[in-house]
Amino acid sequence: MATVILVRHGRTTANATGLLAGRALGVSLDQTGRDQAALTGDRLAAVPVVAVVSSPLERCRQTASIILDRQAGTPFAPVDPDLNECDYGQWQGRKLSELATEDLWPVVQSQPSAVVFPGGESMAAMQARSVAAIRRHDAAFEAEFGPGAVWVAVSHGDVIKSILADALGMHLDLFQRLNVSPASASIINYSASRPSVYATNTEAGDLEWLSNGIRSGDAPVGGGAGQKTA
Repeated sequence: MATVILVRHGRTTANATGLLAGRALGVSLDQTGRDQAALTGDRLAAVPVVAVVSSPLERCRQTASIILDRQAGTPFAPVDPDLNECDYGQWQGRKLSELATEDLWPVVQSQPSAVVFPGGESMAAMQARSVAAIRRHDAAFEAEFGPGAVWVAVSHGDVIKSILADALGMHLDLFQRLNVSPASASIINYSASRPSVYATNTEAGDLEWLSNGIRSGDAPVGGGAGQKTA
């Protein structure tokens, strides 16, 4: 199957001030976030991706644009609402320090599968829609471009954590064990038998080894020799 690189958007003005932006409009990358996205774009420049699919929110579209600017070709650049941020409802726009005093906060930390944000979405629904979107795009790109195809999905921290948890076979209640930093790249290959996670939360390092796609198959006993660049 194809390989997806999950990229979180770069840092925003809301991230820098401790606000839960949610789906609020007008939240854009700050200078640090633009620099982070540029570094990720440079890391991906050696990988001929077939598409960069983005959440509809501005901060993700900005990050996707920076990645696209560094690609030699012209990848598809669709926007998918199923990669949108979690709908945090009445929590949106509030300071994280205030939200930490809410009765729901410990549940978010320890049992996210039970969380429904007041006036918003459940975390289980967020995971279901985002995982379905990733698998749908992955199958489509594999069908069109072949099993070596590599593509990028630009989304949000909790969304990416939930996708990684699914790929790792983790219950959603354990997904807070994962960290996804601004503009970080995580890599999943969806083979016929199971997903394989090749990286999580990487902020630096050469990605040229992905330029020919991942050669998936049975998991090698002992770990194998790793992927080759040629």
